[in-house]
Amino acid sequence: MTPQDPVISTEAQRSEPSSAPIRENPRSPLFRWLTYLVLMPLIALSTTFFGCISLLCGLWDKSGRQQHGIAHLWARSLLILSLSPIRLIGAEKLHLQETAVYAANHLSYYDTPVLFAKLPFQFRILAKQSLWKIPFIGWYLRHSGQVPVDQSSARNAVASLNRGVQTLRHGLPLVIFPEGGRTPDGEAKPFVSGAAYMAIKAQVPIYPITLVGTYELLPMHTYHLNPRPLAIIIGDPIPTTGLITRDADALTQRVFDTITATYFEHSTK
Repeated sequence: MTPQDPVISTEAQRSEPSSAPIRENPRSPLFRWLTYLVLMPLIALSTTFFGCISLLCGLWDKSGRQQHGIAHLWARSLLILSLSPIRLIGAEKLHLQETAVYAANHLSYYDTPVLFAKLPFQFRILAKQSLWKIPFIGWYLRHSGQVPVDQSSARNAVASLNRGVQTLRHGLPLVIFPEGGRTPDGEAKPFVSGAAYMAIKAQVPIYPITLVGTYELLPMHTYHLNPRPLAIIIGDPIPTTGLITRDADALTQRVFDTITATYFEHSTK
């Protein structure tokens, strides 16, 4: 496959709807120092504590179920420390078929704990291979069966996606951020087609998931929290039965349009 294949294409020519304006959530300097001196150290402590427990469970937990449960508790602790209430909208759709690809917009480092805390089933994530080098986080990713993405070449990227396909075929859902990284300014970046490719290859549906509020909670290049209400909106599953990999770009565009429209609708309320 070449870089122009739908697996890794960024489709620069794709038209991009404008995202909703970012609403500021100003806080006093005193609160900012509270996050530096209290909340962030507690977040680091929670990550270390649950990371150690997960490593111990990894010695015998080959299914990853116990480690996923620990990740759920870690994520809930981070949500408590964020002082940000969260709503899960459309949760009833998640019971239609759990083995699927769940594609979400990527606004903040807090996106991952938000999903681990609120999605009511075990899943695996597809994440950059560089995260495997981070202490505790990388150790958890390695021992719990998550799927690393090697983007050093087109061939390695396709091989990574095919590992994700095998995970789906073994009955485990996948969560992926099709943007490939956090947004630096709150604006949605074009989606790459890896999520659609995997869903099509495994013949499972793809769910658009829209995260709202996490960008304002912890934007890129900031190290203090701005507590605010958060939301996860579950979109209608998009079937892939009968689709082929040539349809990945069109499916990616459909997921992108759904998420950006939903984000605009809910972030302006």
